[in-house]
Amino acid sequence: MFFIHLLLPSVMKRTASILTLLTLLIPLGFNYLIAQTNNEDFTIYLIRHAEKDLLSENQTNPPLTKCGVKRSDFFKDLFQETEIEKIYSTNYSRTKNTVMPIALAKILEIQYYDSSDLKSFSELLINSKQNTLVVGHSNTTPVLAGLLTEQVMGPFDESIYNRIYKIVITKDKKELFLIETSFNCK
Repeated sequence: MFFIHLLLPSVMKRTASILTLLTLLIPLGFNYLIAQTNNEDFTIYLIRHAEKDLLSENQTNPPLTKCGVKRSDFFKDLFQETEIEKIYSTNYSRTKNTVMPIALAKILEIQYYDSSDLKSFSELLINSKQNTLVVGHSNTTPVLAGLLTEQVMGPFDESIYNRIYKIVITKDKKELFLIETSFNCK
């Protein structure tokens, strides 16, 4: 780009300068899309816990599998550049261990929420107006996304671990983006 800029006629140099400026600003603009930072605009991310050990003796509170531990590290890397001010998790080992690497990297305390009262929790999230990450379950994460965006959404299949619900809330609207990650555990 720089080399082309030097070869352009003087009339075209202005256009090239604008393109160079846009090339530099687009990555910065992407960070704005990741999470807004003013008091009126904020983003809430919802993820399901990573893979749980279905063969565990403790079926009510199973740990993560080796693949689940790798996915939690993947989430840490994925959210590394994202501004997160609060982290919430249900009080299960699989959800806590999924979000722990992110909490440690961002030096944030994990707050616990009651997944049986998602309506009140959704109101707390909206009223806090903070960039937030919430870890839940296949039967709570989409329901919470629906409550936050005033839509009716139901649980998804327990075999799905690759979804991120991104809810961007501005003064005028609530937008839901469904992101499917490409993480594969090998």
